[in-house]
Amino acid sequence: MISSETLQTRFLLLLPRINTCAQFLFRDVKCPDKKADRIAEVIALAWKWFVELEQRGKDPASFVTALATLASRAVRSGRRLATMEPAKDVFTSRTQVREGFTVTTLPDPIYRQSNGFDDTLRDNTQTPPPDAAAFRIDFPRWLATLSARTGRLVGQLMSGEKTSVAARAFGVSPGRVSQLRQELHDDWLRFHGETTHNAV
Repeated sequence: MISSETLQTRFLLLLPRINTCAQFLFRDVKCPDKKADRIAEVIALAWKWFVELEQRGKDPASFVTALATLASRAVRSGRRLATMEPAKDVFTSRTQVREGFTVTTLPDPIYRQSNGFDDTLRDNTQTPPPDAAAFRIDFPRWLATLSARTGRLVGQLMSGEKTSVAARAFGVSPGRVSQLRQELHDDWLRFHGETTHNAV
């Protein structure tokens, strides 16, 4: 039976190579904290497998790169020393890699300026749920009836852009933007089956 001190000494000799391999294989992880967590898990798994191999009479030092690579792949797939990451948790790297998306933090308020972004994120407690659901269905359909240029103008106005800025961006006068705003409003009401204020 090999003593734990001997095992630790042997493993520490391999640790720099395991760490280098893990650093390389997780070079795509942008967040330094997440990267450090992944590398720590690789080292933990490598240690566990190292001890098991030594106890079976194998010499992990002869295939340390393979050991580190397999441990890194296991961690990337969601394997942890104590458990597996939940398969359907959107915050786990396992789910993000499998489904092809990432989770990021929202920008700080200082970078959002006043473009209506905060208002969009707030809960709307005034619109009844059926009306909100209908809007989410009807509004994209209505946008699809507009020209691409008008759709882009609607997007700018919805984001809180000033009339003068939108006018410069689209090469029209501020008065024309105001007219278009009213025309779009009336068109939306007609599309939605409501009566415009101009109706007799």
